[in-house]
Parts: sequence; structure tokens; C-alpha cells
Amino acid sequence: MKIAVCLPPEPGLPWTLMRQCGIDYAVCHDSLVTIPNAAEADQPWSLAGLRRKQEIYAKIGVELAVWEGRPGMEQIKLALSGRDEEIDVVCRMLRNMGELGIKVWCSMWMPILGVMRTARDLPTRGGAQVSAFHHEALRDEPLTEYGVVTEEDQWNNLKYFLEKVVPVAEEAGVKMAMHPDDPPLSPIRGIARIMSSLENYQRLLDLVPSPMNGIGLCQGNFALMTDDLPAAIRHFGSQGKIHFVHMRDVRGTADHFQEAFHDDGQSDLAECFRAYRDVGYEGVYRPDHYPKMGDGSYADELGIARLFAVGYLKGIQRVVYA
Repeated sequence: MKIAVCLPPEPGLPWTLMRQCGIDYAVCHDSLVTIPNAAEADQPWSLAGLRRKQEIYAKIGVELAVWEGRPGMEQIKLALSGRDEEIDVVCRMLRNMGELGIKVWCSMWMPILGVMRTARDLPTRGGAQVSAFHHEALRDEPLTEYGVVTEEDQWNNLKYFLEKVVPVAEEAGVKMAMHPDDPPLSPIRGIARIMSSLENYQRLLDLVPSPMNGIGLCQGNFALMTDDLPAAIRHFGSQGKIHFVHMRDVRGTADHFQEAFHDDGQSDLAECFRAYRDVGYEGVYRPDHYPKMGDGSYADELGIARLFAVGYLKGIQRVVYA
């Protein structure tokens, strides 16, 4: 397994610290939304745009291994006018990634509502702060302007999308890694969220079978889908379908949870690493969703929680793989 961090392509002390910690790989998070009236070279997903980022990471001393171009795609997810144009952008992005040797795209399928939290300053160990989700806080919220969006609608729209883009990903040699719904709960405010169970993930893989159609296994969300996360890793990993991993943890259930330090969640991370080892996963993982550390009197620009996470996870990995 290869540990990476998600930091923008900007040289500076955060990257210096990560390089000193032994980080050799980068994950870049950016948008798939087309900038109106801008030349294609100025679009974040264009060949020129991706190459600029790749070159800056190379100067920092890391390889751009995963592209998390995700915001947008609402016309695709809801089958609205303009979805074919959005699909065309995805296909162009995949071809550009293939030309540059960026091997993994982490996508997600959460129409309208996206990642949801009801609190972002919940006190945890030593006064650090974490985010949380409590479904009861949303029970009286009205439907969105899109009304009821059914699971059947979502599966039909996803199949249409995959049938268009998976052949392009195969041609480009880019693995698609579908991130789960966060939280993995459906429906919320009338919107079905279909990437919310192990069964649905198997259905995703079977919907358009391909070595390129796979999973972005966010452990925080998968830990809310099952009581046996290592078994889920073995199930999907034995199929060769885990293409990317978000290494984080939580405490609670899908409708009532809070995020946690990597050494303070409900999952046995050592057993998770053993599962990845046993299925031969050699891809990228990144620590994710760090608590806010410190006494609240300053901004954590250096990423103290990131440093803690990287050291902790590298230690577990070293022991497991020894």
C-alpha cells in the first residue's frame, strides 16, 4: 500500500513536513464544473490544467497518483438536460488523465445534498473538535426543490453514466473509484442515496463489469455499513475492485455518528491493514477527515492532526507488513 496525502499543488511548509514524513504520493481534489467562458486550457480537468498540477507536484517531489475531481455532475445524476455534455467532460478528463499517467479517478454519486454533517465542532479527546451527523436534526427538513428522487431513478441514471464512461476509462487505463455516500443513509430529504450499503456496492460492480469500474473504499463510511470492515475489504479486494482507500474512522451508526482520531474509532485498523495485505492491495490510501487540534487560539496551518495520522498509520502498516 502507498500512503498519500491530499494537499493542493502549492509548495510550502505543509508539503515540506509531509515529504520529511516520507510521503511520496499526492491526491488532488478539484472540480469537474466547467468554468464559464474560459478557454479549455484553463479548465481544471483539461490536459493543460492537469499537467500544470502534475508538474508542480513533481517539483515538490511527489507523484500525483489520484485525482478527486468530484463536484458537479448534477445533470448526470438527475438525468437533466445537459447530462450528455457533462458526460463528455468526464470522458475528456479520463483521456487526459490517461495521457498523463494519472491512474485513479475518485468519483462520488451523491445528488444535490453531497457530504452532510449537522455539527463540525463536537468536542472529543482532549478538547479537539470533530464533525458529526445526527439524522434526527434533519427529520423535519422539507424535500429539496427536486422532490422525491427514487432509488430506481438513481440506478437508471448511474447505469446510463457507466455505460458511457467505463469504455473510455478502459481505453485510457484509468481506474474509477466510486466513493460512498456520506453518510451512507437513504433517503435524506427525499433524495435516494444508493452508494450506501455493501449490497449496493456489489450491484455497482455488476452493473457494468470492468476492471476499471471499482471502489473508493472510504473506511469511515464503510464502517457504518457493516460490523465487519475487514471482511468487507476482503470481499471486494478479492475481486480486485478496491482502487483507492480513504483511511479514517468514526464512532456510531449511519444515522448518528461522530468522526474520530485514527486511534480512537470503532474499527480495528490493524485488522484492516491485514485484510488489504491479504488481498494484495497495492494501491494508494490517504488519511482523511482529521480532527481540529490545538486550543482553538490559532489556525492549524501546518496540519498537526495530519502529521499525527500519517505517523500512526505508517506505524501500523510497518508492523503488519513486517
